[in-house]
Amino acid sequence: MAPPKPPRALISRHINAARQSGQSGFVRQTYRLERMEARKKAREWFEQFPKAAYWTQVESWRVLEGDVIEFTMRRLPSAD
Repeated sequence: MAPPKPPRALISRHINAARQSGQSGFVRQTYRLERMEARKKAREWFEQFPKAAYWTQVESWRVLEGDVIEFTMRRLPSAD
């Protein structure tokens, strides 16, 4: 009987299958918020979707006029 595969192997398999089908498999949301509100929103994501389980990350960000931050959060749709 083979030992169970670690979660990372399962996630890697899921990502590879998604890449082959042309879908990334990630959930993305883009925000434009003032700097302090942007920090709060990013913290909410990391609290609701822990990085270790959902691979949550700030995918990209930039500073706009008036100290407004535009950023995209990315995570897996579920923690398997």
